[in-house]
Amino acid sequence: MAKVVPARMSAALDGEFVVFLIGMRINKLWKLHRWIPVAAAMGPMLAALARHPELGMLGYRMTIGWRGPTLIQYWRSSELLQKFARDSNNPHLEPWRKFNRAVGTSGDVGVWHETFVVAPGAHEAIYANMPRIGLAAAGEHVPVARRGDRAADRLKR
Repeated sequence: MAKVVPARMSAALDGEFVVFLIGMRINKLWKLHRWIPVAAAMGPMLAALARHPELGMLGYRMTIGWRGPTLIQYWRSSELLQKFARDSNNPHLEPWRKFNRAVGTSGDVGVWHETFVVAPGAHEAIYANMPRIGLAAAGEHVPVARRGDRAADRLKR
């Protein structure tokens, strides 16, 4: 279990970065042959990204809902994220092609993502009595006072 930090902390990350949300939704629960391969494809991608930090992923957090997982990922840049997605040497392109061939627009399984490019200094975070998670795990976990006591102070650009 992650160690709780009994303090008011914030997250610091220099420069621009990307918050990438990605998930899948099981639309037809009984079609296991459609959604299990989609769910299983994420593990090898995350393992490769963990082994190769030079690919650009800084960290991630996964949540599981009853219809499927959602990942919050932090990336160094949108260019590195797109390169990972398109490079046939990385474990994304082939599973994406398989998804399109096997599932396509059948409606059995949904996949989605949203990408947010965050300008330098245009982020704010607070963690009170929490373990190091989210942006603080992807970047630096710092006392709130270092970035400002109020949210408005931490959002100065």
